[in-house]
Amino acid sequence: MGMQTVKRKAIEVIMIILFFLLETTVFQYLEIASIKPNLLVILTASFGFMRGKNEGMFVGFLSGFLLDLCFSRYIGFYTLLYSVIGYVNGFFKRLYYSDDMKLPLLLISGSELIYGLWVYVFQFMLQSDFHFLYYLGHIITPELVYTILVTLILYQIILRINRRLEDEEKRSASKFV
Repeated sequence: MGMQTVKRKAIEVIMIILFFLLETTVFQYLEIASIKPNLLVILTASFGFMRGKNEGMFVGFLSGFLLDLCFSRYIGFYTLLYSVIGYVNGFFKRLYYSDDMKLPLLLISGSELIYGLWVYVFQFMLQSDFHFLYYLGHIITPELVYTILVTLILYQIILRINRRLEDEEKRSASKFV
């Protein structure tokens, strides 16, 4: 593993921890009707379509594992969900252009919708709570809208960090050629 790869992984881990801390502290005070944006979905999906399936799955696995350790009754619930989100977004790497905001917004929205449906099915429906329309209208949709609004800001930061890392990786690779 090269020095640039180690640096990238370290920065990704720092970003995961930072987004987790923001989501669980600062954004607790920015809740609207008990709804807060899902920053780790934004991060996981972004690294998936920017860097590919493996990178998306790596960020998703660590994000989900951190959530499992802190908030889940079962280790693996969020780990699997976020890993799948990162992996699936990785399929869109070929369609991704950093100057176009439509695809990232669409993919992050889809990822947030999958997240909300997954949580509903496995934490509510399987426990005989069949109030899907209520959950859709009061939790999934508002969280989706809030996440999209926050994506407009956070995505730009993630994009800048990724561009800087890619530039450093290119300069480092050109030194060895």
